[in-house]
Amino acid sequence: MSTKRVLFLCTGNYYRSRFAEELFNHYAKLERIQWRASSRALAIKRGRENVGPISQFVIEALTDRNITPTGSSRFPLLCRIDDLQSADVVVALKEAEHRALLAESFDGWQDRVRYWHVHDIDVAKPGEAIAMIDHLVRDLIRKIRTNP
Repeated sequence: MSTKRVLFLCTGNYYRSRFAEELFNHYAKLERIQWRASSRALAIKRGRENVGPISQFVIEALTDRNITPTGSSRFPLLCRIDDLQSADVVVALKEAEHRALLAESFDGWQDRVRYWHVHDIDVAKPGEAIAMIDHLVRDLIRKIRTNP
């Protein structure tokens, strides 16, 4: 059985999508499902104020859950067309923010992805966004288990 892929997209691939990726991979391993997550940025240059390879909020949230991050040393990566094409499921973390970015860079893909509605740090407190991503990732895992 081949491993299926989910791709999480956000603006800078620093905070929301990275947390979703790490959390999904942790839960998929626990649930023994043949899925693997990756994450990418749609507008990496907008994150030029980010410090280090990954948000400290992600490291703290994973630590609070006793999860050792596997990709905490890699810097954000920009989405390429082959990332989209090789994914079985693509999730953009906030439709109001990411639909237009997808249309701009990958016209046609904006109607082919699933959208969540997780606010970035400028709108929501990190704890709120982290909790929402945790809930949404668990829900995605449940759906995958039910309908592989």
